Amino acid sequence: QVQLVESGGGLVQAGGSLRLSCAASGVTFSRYSMGWFRQASGKEREVVAAVPWTGTSLYGDFVKGRFTISRNKNTMVLQMNSLKPEDTAVYYCVLTGGGPGRRSADYDYWGQGTQVTVSS
Repeated sequence: QVQLVESGGGLVQAGGSLRLSCAASGVTFSRYSMGWFRQASGKEREVVAAVPWTGTSLYGDFVKGRFTISRNKNTMVLQMNSLKPEDTAVYYCVLTGGGPGRRSADYDYWGQGTQVTVSS
């Protein structure tokens, strides 16, 4: 059974940085994509970034070069710089046996989520 364990959320001031990590276990796919979604209070979930087994990562339009996603097989890191109050949300680690996508429905497995709060 796939398990995704997130870490690294917390409270940071605007302009600061946070590093989110996600470790996957129990994965039986030979190749798979991982990514991050976020959901702010009262808003829909949106893709933050996703990385395939090999190839080019994708980012949400709002990222604008502030975040970097990386992975080493079953461990993924999201480095978030220049954080803004509007980045405040619960961030979810996701995984799929296919290629990375921008829709929630593209992902089969979700972590519990980690809260990121950016104060102004």
